[in-house]
Amino acid sequence: MAVNGIHDMGGMHGFGPIEREENEPVFHAPWEGRLLAMIQTVSVAIPGGMRSAIESMDPAQYLASSYYERWLHAREQGMIAAGVLTAEELDARTEFFRKHSEAEPPRREDPDLTTRALERWKTPRSPHREVGVVPRFGVGDEVVTRNMNPPGHTRLPRYARGKMGVIDRVHGVHEFQDAVASEAEAGPQPVYSVRFDARELWGESAEANGRVYIDMWESYLDAA
Repeated sequence: MAVNGIHDMGGMHGFGPIEREENEPVFHAPWEGRLLAMIQTVSVAIPGGMRSAIESMDPAQYLASSYYERWLHAREQGMIAAGVLTAEELDARTEFFRKHSEAEPPRREDPDLTTRALERWKTPRSPHREVGVVPRFGVGDEVVTRNMNPPGHTRLPRYARGKMGVIDRVHGVHEFQDAVASEAEAGPQPVYSVRFDARELWGESAEANGRVYIDMWESYLDAA
């Protein structure tokens, strides 16, 4: 994710090093696995809205939440927006189980939804689109990234805005993920792998002869 906020995909200073966990488990607690299954199943009936909901979180709440807690927040907000439940109902149910941790949650069998969810998981969905759009740039073309500050989701990290690079590869035409995140209408765009000199991005403090490759949609780029 990358917006002009706490979610910028380029990261921010001040949060310390990224600690790699040796032999990291898929889930750190059983509830994370159950939540993932719940979210994937609910998404069949109530699609979309995950990224925009996460990116609208209060920064302090975002930083205090774990990965799957952010997912839970997003799906809760999506269900409220869809009218499936109200915030008051959610608060009341949460408070009930906080006071009665031994209580069994209600269970409803829905074979049709289960089948649809399993089919969705097993069916790969490519973002590639054959729509006759001709890429504006080719391999070796020099480009400059736009110095833009969009109000919503973008995959263009702040550290790479207004920088010179070279087209290294043309990936074809894909769904424009900035629009997908907010469920806005936007046509597919060509996607490129753009090669940057590390010192172009970070100045003389960067390692000499370093290269950084970033996949970018065409609307991020201008001819140099």
